[in-house]
Amino acid sequence: MTFLSRRLALASLTLLISFSAFADRQVTDQIGRTVTIPDRVDRVVVLQHQTLNLLVQMNATEKIVGILANWKQQLGSNYATLVPELNGKATLGDLTHVDAESLVALKPQVVFVTNYAPQEMIDKISALGIPVLAISLRHDNPGEQSKINPTMDDEEQAYNLGLREGIELIGNVINKPEEAKALADAAFAGRQMVTDRLKSLTEQQRVRAYMANPDLSTYGSGKYTGLMMNHAGAFNVAAATVKGFKQVALEQVIVWNPQVIFVQDRYPKVVDEITHDAKWQTIDAVKNHRVWLMPEYAKAWGYPMPEAIGLGELWMAKKLYPETFSDIDMRKEADRWYQRFYRTHYQGID
Repeated sequence: MTFLSRRLALASLTLLISFSAFADRQVTDQIGRTVTIPDRVDRVVVLQHQTLNLLVQMNATEKIVGILANWKQQLGSNYATLVPELNGKATLGDLTHVDAESLVALKPQVVFVTNYAPQEMIDKISALGIPVLAISLRHDNPGEQSKINPTMDDEEQAYNLGLREGIELIGNVINKPEEAKALADAAFAGRQMVTDRLKSLTEQQRVRAYMANPDLSTYGSGKYTGLMMNHAGAFNVAAATVKGFKQVALEQVIVWNPQVIFVQDRYPKVVDEITHDAKWQTIDAVKNHRVWLMPEYAKAWGYPMPEAIGLGELWMAKKLYPETFSDIDMRKEADRWYQRFYRTHYQGID
């Protein structure tokens, strides 16, 4: 190769690299929108706590330049200790609104929002020339994708497929597809262990369970939390009469008379309210001291998280059927997960 040929080849390569750095690609988000994004994404704003949690587990915290203002409330008080880097991130909105001026100043290449973010909010961000991707972690039917409480033909399929699709989408957007696959695979491997051990459990043997949230709100059908309880061998007492996430009357809970009550780790005050309020004392779960605060990894949200499937369902199954899972040390299981995906040791409750 002559000197001139080498110079031309080098120039062509430089041009190709330069072009690639600014090349675009198209992705489809989880409400069916086709969005054009940069080929390489290194600056994202996250206005949904589920996606924020997924990005952290994909080891992409350094790509986050802005987050929702109430992330500590949404993710639990211990999350700031788990991921201290988030304390230094700019805060500029929440699930349903954003500060446009602050957003522009951060120069993000992509903004992640929830599937039920108002259309005006999505339009507002898009008008600034910033790509917006909506994440639901569900695989919904057309017309249901933007709803908080959608109608589902098959809840199990909607959440299983939707979680994999959501994780894969986020991983591809931030150029971490391998990390995304590892996270999804670990989640469903944990679930399979529970499924295998509870396969002989009959419907009559299932423990009646209730998920207590602040202000007497709970999860019924159409939410991942109900599936979480089902996978762990529990019967969600609210499933038949409550759709989605709703407030119920205490009288209704008394009629349901759950044998156990679960409370998410981010709501410890709810445990105190239930155990000390005289009105709750007739319920079996309270009388038998079976009101349990869940560990942080259980994440019994309306939307699934990988560690909720991979660890939380196992924890719940062990609480309900300790003899079946007597060989499982949840602290060791959690520590393995945390070292792999959070790059730290697990320090929370068992």
